[in-house]
Amino acid sequence: MHSVIVHHHLYQPPREDPWLEVVPAEPSAAPDHDWNARINRECYARLAAAEAHLRDPRAAERDPDARAGIARVVNLYAWCSFDVGATLCEWLDAEAPDTMAAMQAGDAASVRRWGVGNAIAAPYHHVILPLASPRERRTEIRWGIRDFRRRFGREPHGMWLPECAADEETLDAVAAEGIAFTILAPYQVHGHHGGGMPVRWRGTAGRSLTIVPYDGSLAGDVAFGGLLRDARALAQRLSPAADPRDPHPRCTMLATDGETFGHHHKGGDSTLTEALAMVMQQARSRVTNVAALVARYPATTDVQLVSPSAWSCAHGVERWRSNCGCRLDGHKAPAQQWRGPLRAALQRLANHAHDVFEREGAALFVDDPWLVRDRYGDVVTQDGPSLEQFARRELPADATDQQVRRARELLELQRATMRTFTSCAWFFDEVDRIEVRQVLRYAARAIELTGYASRLTPELVQWLAPATSGAPDAGSASELFVREALPHRDATTCVAAGAIACAAMGIAAPRIAIFDVTTAPDATRVRWHVSLSHRRTGVLRSFTGHLHGTGPGLTVHLVEGDGSPHAATVPAGAALEVNIHEFPEAIARQILRPMALLESALLDEVGTR
Repeated sequence: MHSVIVHHHLYQPPREDPWLEVVPAEPSAAPDHDWNARINRECYARLAAAEAHLRDPRAAERDPDARAGIARVVNLYAWCSFDVGATLCEWLDAEAPDTMAAMQAGDAASVRRWGVGNAIAAPYHHVILPLASPRERRTEIRWGIRDFRRRFGREPHGMWLPECAADEETLDAVAAEGIAFTILAPYQVHGHHGGGMPVRWRGTAGRSLTIVPYDGSLAGDVAFGGLLRDARALAQRLSPAADPRDPHPRCTMLATDGETFGHHHKGGDSTLTEALAMVMQQARSRVTNVAALVARYPATTDVQLVSPSAWSCAHGVERWRSNCGCRLDGHKAPAQQWRGPLRAALQRLANHAHDVFEREGAALFVDDPWLVRDRYGDVVTQDGPSLEQFARRELPADATDQQVRRARELLELQRATMRTFTSCAWFFDEVDRIEVRQVLRYAARAIELTGYASRLTPELVQWLAPATSGAPDAGSASELFVREALPHRDATTCVAAGAIACAAMGIAAPRIAIFDVTTAPDATRVRWHVSLSHRRTGVLRSFTGHLHGTGPGLTVHLVEGDGSPHAATVPAGAALEVNIHEFPEAIARQILRPMALLESALLDEVGTR
């Protein structure tokens, strides 16, 4: 019997603004709001309802590619193995819950069909685990398992490693958490003889882990060739003719990014559905998942790991820390010497953040701060009351509200710090890409949460200076940090201004981005008081302000506190003017929408030029 497995690696880098916790508009993703939305529409949602078509033999005589009608709609998450990054799940929960529900339903259906589920876990953030410290590696794995357990309602059997990056210490850490198997490229292991069947890795500490190698040639032809244009050819590759001289069971596993099916190759989801249907019609083959394969055929062959190694770097894991030559544009000379200094700078910042967390956490938490950080994985995707309840459980019973808020800030400090090592920042060719900008924004947020911004900000600027491609007109990560990562306006004041504008215009806004909002007018109903509570840290701030102007010229004059001349929180000269273009995007759109059909909207636009 020939086993056939298709595995989707579903992941998008975290794109949220670290101060607002919402994804801003990304013009390059047009016509969608952002790249998460676009990839979901083109791929993830389509995999949940892939359309298979009937071919009309008469039409095929005229056009071999002719299709007539939809034969079936299939939730491929019920038939394909998959992992889905936790940071992507955070976005799906809020913006595409139907897709998340389809993944959960598909996993549940596979459990009923095969006794074990299609979904496997992944470390919480998409970090290169061999480059992480043992403590960071352990937390990433534990957070990933805890998120999986909450999301899919069961224990994970397997774990996908970001970029399939592995070394001896990584496999041992995964095995130590009770994970049974992982998926690797065939060239990452020595000692297997093909066939795609499970093999066994044994570590020096006595732990073992099953490795299931995917078909590297097939993955390349699907991702970069034309195989997704021909369902029959794909089916033949997934289920090749049996060799009568070889009685041993065999497995073909296709493992590739989920974006392959729809984004990179339009219609790829339909081709895959038709190919799987053809495979299932063959008596010699069966479609299954990795957990079922491992349960049916326990590994008996021991192999050696190529350590370290990854599926997208020919030099181990150097792509994420050095100028190894791996790049997207092979026509350009390697110029990624910025990778090493970028990692070194962020690691120095992380060391400072960890020192703050350990020192202050030891004085606050009842238990070891690092164990508290691991347990934070139970609630890290949530906000509001869940995070406050978690913090109070980890603190003494007599902890003050201020201590609770600082504890929550410290845990968020760790979350922001871990986000800075998202692998995408090192994967591409240029230092000034959006992925680098994003991790630098997380670094800026981490600095803010340490409480030592005045010292750490200039130090990080200095540490980042060597991270440049070396081209005459190329900027450095240091310049990128100052220009585009550091906040040039306090996000909380922008939220406060938006809340006051909404209140004055009669628009209900009890929550804006990551803030709970309470507004009330003063006696004149001209000035408004607003109180903001950060749903992740619990930090409270209040402002007073009034409106000036309308439409695109709307401005809120704002002071922190109650606006009285004797308020201790309002230093002299602290009044701010916040224009509508600085409001959180969703609020600005809501305020401006009623103007859209008015003649004055166009006139105002012309008048501003």
